[in-house]
Amino acid sequence: MSSTKAADAATRPAAAGAGEPFAEQVRRVLVALGEDPDRQGLVKTPERVEGSLRFLTQGYGQSVADAVGDAVFEESHQSMIMVRDIELYSLCEHHLLPFFGRAHVAYVPNGKIMGLSKVARIVDVFARRLQVQERLTDEIADAVMDVIRPHGVGVVIEAAHLCMMMRGVQKQNSRTVTSALRGIFRDDSKTRDEFLRLAHNHPSE
Repeated sequence: MSSTKAADAATRPAAAGAGEPFAEQVRRVLVALGEDPDRQGLVKTPERVEGSLRFLTQGYGQSVADAVGDAVFEESHQSMIMVRDIELYSLCEHHLLPFFGRAHVAYVPNGKIMGLSKVARIVDVFARRLQVQERLTDEIADAVMDVIRPHGVGVVIEAAHLCMMMRGVQKQNSRTVTSALRGIFRDDSKTRDEFLRLAHNHPSE
């Protein structure tokens, strides 16, 4: 098993009941909340909630190897490659409420590049799981390092968390920014500064 597949497997839940239907449990939640699950607007809600959660956590059934496929190419390009403003949607594992925002992913190749769309697919593999933003940022960086062994990787995620906006402190304008730096992005200040400048500012600004 490659280190990529091993890392994927390590993040997947091992619960014995994984994959079992849970619409009936959703129905019981509705009852516990004081609702009537048999009224017209809620009759199909348990099945809809199950289908929605299956979709939003489909990353558990996906791997980085499958997402990238054979889209890794020999290439002598030696400068930074960045895919910025990758939309992401995930679920906070603490409250099962969404967080959403943008990921900026860059790497300096070391003889290999990957298809640009594959960077976005890697983001989705990990975002479509129950997450915390800090771990999500690290998982994306480590996956890119593992797939193409570049000189380094930088990832920045900016996201809004509904668990802070709809409940708790209820701060609607707050944003959380996390970063993960590997290799030359961590060790070389010029590379790091270039990456952070591109991540936080549009090139035209």
